[in-house]
Amino acid sequence: MGQKKDLTGSEKSKIVRYLAEGCSSLKIAKILKRDHRTIKRFIQNSQQGRKKRVEKPRRKITAHELRKVKRAAAKMPLATSLAIFQSCNITGVPKSTRCAILRDMAKVRKAERRPPLNKTHKLKRQDWAKKYLKTDFSKVLWTDEMRVSLDGPDGWARGWIGKGQRAPVRLRRQQGGGGVLVWAGIIKDELVGPFQVEDGVKLNSQTYCQFLEDTFFKQWYRKKSASFKKNMIFMQDNAPSHASKYSTAWLARKGIKEEKLMTWPPCSPDLNPIENLWSIIKCEIYKEGKQYTSLNSVWEAVVAAARNVDGEQIKTLTESMDGRLLSVLAKKGGYIGR
Repeated sequence: MGQKKDLTGSEKSKIVRYLAEGCSSLKIAKILKRDHRTIKRFIQNSQQGRKKRVEKPRRKITAHELRKVKRAAAKMPLATSLAIFQSCNITGVPKSTRCAILRDMAKVRKAERRPPLNKTHKLKRQDWAKKYLKTDFSKVLWTDEMRVSLDGPDGWARGWIGKGQRAPVRLRRQQGGGGVLVWAGIIKDELVGPFQVEDGVKLNSQTYCQFLEDTFFKQWYRKKSASFKKNMIFMQDNAPSHASKYSTAWLARKGIKEEKLMTWPPCSPDLNPIENLWSIIKCEIYKEGKQYTSLNSVWEAVVAAARNVDGEQIKTLTESMDGRLLSVLAKKGGYIGR
């Protein structure tokens, strides 16, 4: 006699429903035309539930050892728990205990990515801070580009998932599925843009200037008063398309030259407040690990997120410049926190 099939999902659902209606296991077996023992076994297994995990006692760590671990964790950033405990000559501690101890005094974090700073870079950053220390930063237009992909940063697709639930499937595409290049600016409490760079256009000196002409100058700058244009200072970083002779000469013909065009120190994204705006927008468009299926949909998400940034947030960013300059000087040209 062949082995009978296991209960199907539909049959299990019916058993639960019949039990709720007050039917006995024998009656349910007759209704479903299944063996009575099979029905009873399913009911018994369902009622047993999961056994509670018994927590094993941690290995006791002395106060002296805890202080050694804390000092080692501070001296060895990004080290594993095993390396930290071995450096303290503390052995025989299981990984779960090591991690539990470290969670009370440290966090698991990724290393920050920054361009390398050499001595020349630091000196130029200090010179820049001294030059603009008395500048009225409410008159500076801070600009930059940002690329957003359909998939977003891989490390952001994390979050809590209920017990018994499976993690949702995440698409994995080459180059993040493609993306959109976005340009924007902030001045005082106002957001300029964002403007989308046409898909397939590579920004060189000529295309960058044409892009500024079609977006920034025609759609925003032209509407401003003569006194505003006279006092505004235009900031851009040292990307090749920005700092080339062609772009500098083109901006000069537009009246943005000499003191109206801010010089920018090398390797200094931490000094540009618009980088914080990009972080705000990315956190919004990629929250809960969201992905996009088209370039148009991700662009619409960027526009919507930008509209939600109010003037007070922008003002907070632009007013942070005095503190950033003082921090650069205090750190002798070193990187500052953004």
